[in-house]
Amino acid sequence: MKASKIAYKPVGMVLGAVSGALAGALFKQVWKKLGHDDDAPDATDPDRTWREVLLAATLQGAVFAAVKAGVDRAGATAVHRATGVWPG
Repeated sequence: MKASKIAYKPVGMVLGAVSGALAGALFKQVWKKLGHDDDAPDATDPDRTWREVLLAATLQGAVFAAVKAGVDRAGATAVHRATGVWPG
């Protein structure tokens, strides 16, 4: 394993935690703006429709993936600018 990958590991772990928190907060805001409850439905909630459960899961997955990719890319770019080496 390259030294840059090893050096980036702790940064990547911190960014992963940050991106999870950001994505969770963003998803809650989007879900509320769509006119739903504060929390997304659980898949086993008998009072929720298939449509609502699948919409929430799809939206949540998309938000988490986009935020994670954005945060990871920003972190890699910052490391590259600071060290001159791309961490991937």
